[in-house]
Amino acid sequence: MLQDVLMRTDALRSKLNEAWSILGLDTVKQEIAVLEVETSKPNFWTDQERAKRESQKLSDLKKEYASWHELREDVMEVQEMIQMAITEKDASLEYELESRLTMLDKMYLDLEFSLLFSGKYDAKNAILSIHAGAGGTDAQDWAEMLMRMFFRYAEKKTWAVRLIDESRGGEAGIKSATFFVSGRFAYGHLKGEAGVHRLVRQSPFNSDALRQTSFALVEVIPELDEEVNIEIDPKDLRIDTFMSGGKGGQSVNTTYSAVRIVHLPTKITVSCQNERSQTQNKETAMKILKSKLAKLKEDELQKEKQKLRGEFHSAEWGSQIRSYVVHPYKMVKDHRTDVETSDTESVLNGDLDTFVEGYLRWQAKK
Repeated sequence: MLQDVLMRTDALRSKLNEAWSILGLDTVKQEIAVLEVETSKPNFWTDQERAKRESQKLSDLKKEYASWHELREDVMEVQEMIQMAITEKDASLEYELESRLTMLDKMYLDLEFSLLFSGKYDAKNAILSIHAGAGGTDAQDWAEMLMRMFFRYAEKKTWAVRLIDESRGGEAGIKSATFFVSGRFAYGHLKGEAGVHRLVRQSPFNSDALRQTSFALVEVIPELDEEVNIEIDPKDLRIDTFMSGGKGGQSVNTTYSAVRIVHLPTKITVSCQNERSQTQNKETAMKILKSKLAKLKEDELQKEKQKLRGEFHSAEWGSQIRSYVVHPYKMVKDHRTDVETSDTESVLNGDLDTFVEGYLRWQAKK
């Protein structure tokens, strides 16, 4: 019955209006207008780093707004067509309109995922660090596999990735690496990846191909805007320079351009070696340090609140968030959400959306 289809359309339009309000899409439209004026200025590309960020932001905002706007317009059009068919008592379009509404319902469910991004920094870019844990060469190889997985995931999302620091393993893999992931809601997508990742497989570095368990730690923090005020006393910093081992330019491996900053009170250490000069490396390292200190401050506040509720549980190195088993069977399982799959190859090639959505829905219920 057309009347039933109309009721479904009204319900969908109501959900769309609520989502529009939650996501602040009217404000997003205003941001797009401001950025379009900014990016059209003659001197916009004078600061290329900033220009790239703003251009990426504009592209992401346009994509987000267009998806919701087009869906809302389509729903309104179908609603008008149904009302006209009811008025004219024309039931010939009932099947076509119902099919179209079913398609619009599916489009809404695909977009609904973005409503899960309610965190303070979810819309920000992300800074990821990966550290090889117990397991020797296998762990270093596993750390590099994880880095490749996140690079592939970012590629599928059309996000930009920039390697900041990398310490290669002696035989294979990496000891550690830090990289930026730039894209709208990059942090919201990736924040659930923070923690210990465990791999079980036959070791390719053992002549007997014995079963090996390896661990790697993933840190994820939001890239904070320059206006975020984090005061750092210069006396609390130890700044070392060393010869870069990264890729960056003709002189990058022959000068002491790499920078390591240690924040003495917290013992947080940040290294950067892939920029073209010592000044750029220092600026990037300070930016990461400020983001880490801001995240640390927020985490401490959250732990204090959890203690008051009696819910605090310390996160230890041994408490892995996810296991990847490729021998003797195949399974990837998230131990927080119980989301699992036997398609380990796809996951390691960057198909993480099932786990990302599972984490966000699990977090929303807490």
